[in-house]
Amino acid sequence: MNAHPALLQWPVEPSDDLGLALWSAGGIAAATGGTASGQFAVSGCAIDSREVLPGDLFIALKGAESDGHRFLEGAFARGASAALVEYPVPWPHVLVENTTQALVDLGHAARARVHAAIIGVTGSAGKTGVKEALFAALDRGSRGRAHRSVKSYNNHVGVPLSLARMPARTRFGVLEMGMNHAGELSALTSLVRPHVAIVTTIAPAHIGHFSGEEAIADAKAEIFEGLEVGGMAIIPADSPHYVRLREAAARHAGAVVSFGRSDHADARLLDAVPAVGGGTLVTAAFTGELGNRKLCYTVAMPGAHWVENSLAVMAAVLAVGGDLGAAGLALSEMESLAGRGARHTIPAPGGDGSGKALLIDESYNANPASMRVTIASLGEVTARRRIAVLGAMKELGDLSDGYHAALAEPLIAAGVERIILVGPEMAALASALTGAITNALGKSADPALAGRIELDHVENAARAAECLAADSPQGGDAILVKGSNSVGLGALVRALTAAAPSGQATAAKEL
Repeated sequence: MNAHPALLQWPVEPSDDLGLALWSAGGIAAATGGTASGQFAVSGCAIDSREVLPGDLFIALKGAESDGHRFLEGAFARGASAALVEYPVPWPHVLVENTTQALVDLGHAARARVHAAIIGVTGSAGKTGVKEALFAALDRGSRGRAHRSVKSYNNHVGVPLSLARMPARTRFGVLEMGMNHAGELSALTSLVRPHVAIVTTIAPAHIGHFSGEEAIADAKAEIFEGLEVGGMAIIPADSPHYVRLREAAARHAGAVVSFGRSDHADARLLDAVPAVGGGTLVTAAFTGELGNRKLCYTVAMPGAHWVENSLAVMAAVLAVGGDLGAAGLALSEMESLAGRGARHTIPAPGGDGSGKALLIDESYNANPASMRVTIASLGEVTARRRIAVLGAMKELGDLSDGYHAALAEPLIAAGVERIILVGPEMAALASALTGAITNALGKSADPALAGRIELDHVENAARAAECLAADSPQGGDAILVKGSNSVGLGALVRALTAAAPSGQATAAKEL
């Protein structure tokens, strides 16, 4: 055989000697203080019997309205290898006093056994996207040994579950952490114990539970409390709460670095121009604790917010010694996530005759900051007509009307011509837009506005679908669908994409 020896040998690592199973019966019992019914091994963990895969450990959690023990038979029918339970069952299991606490214990044990660089991510917006980009970057450069939270498993159940799913051989772990009350991140970060902690942005998400944005910044800064000794905090340089975040981080971090457009940013944007084939070509400088270098890379995901988030991603890759080349390739190939910016083409008659329209799916969540960013992104799209279906923003408390009404300005600036507002909270925005149109008719504002904006305000997602169907998208249109998840606009997105003949609803970048 004439192959070069270097091509035949992988680097040897201590973790190569570890078992391939995620957990053994003995390992689960030791972690939880439980009693195993016998010998077995599992390859995954699940808390929803509908999501069980062959080889999984089904964790039968008890909630206020549901008891996972009721679904054991279904879990084993789907291929579960064992269960974590509070009473003996006729299947392989580990018996514990409390399955919820046992899940936390399993997460603690998973975190303790890995020799991995752990990155924690939080923020009012962008945390799931940053988490996914980091995973793609680190997994690509580590022989598949990166791990991350799936979906938005970022709360008191999702975080320990994500940790429990982390293989012992993991080299890089990326864990998303969320909160809507003070004190929640403090508990989560003590479980994750990150080496690097990222705050993506501070915005009035869940502000109904806080006294103001400063209190939100303080709650997000709790992520720094769990940093390992000498750990790094990565914070947004352009945030009005930058100083507050930096002071909080300095109390726990060995190093504090910032990212953004500001001159003082350690990961600083130098230039961003449209890339050939789509996306943005980014040039950035990394200084201070991040070394002294310039990088040029492409970000495939559209929007100025993704350009800035990419700086945080690259800073974290540098911090944990990841492969910058692999990170650049990952950013250049990454597609936007379902419900968080995924772009689809759907069939559309008439219009410009192209036979297709652009659908931007932002249906998973919404807060005032992400609404403004996404509406601005819609305004950057070249389209025959721009349509926005906007669902209410939740948990804004007494400030709800003001935050909703304030969206009139970015909608007008983006040149949106057809607007469908969904939910009672949107009454304030409907009133603000109606007032703007009335002013235009009285020539106290742009008179063209009066004939340009068509507005409907409906009570729910079903009525929004009817409105959109009555004025069906036409060739060349761009449709943005965005709102808090509880509004249910994801169903509208699924209906629009399902309406396409097989193979026709595709990612926009493929056209």
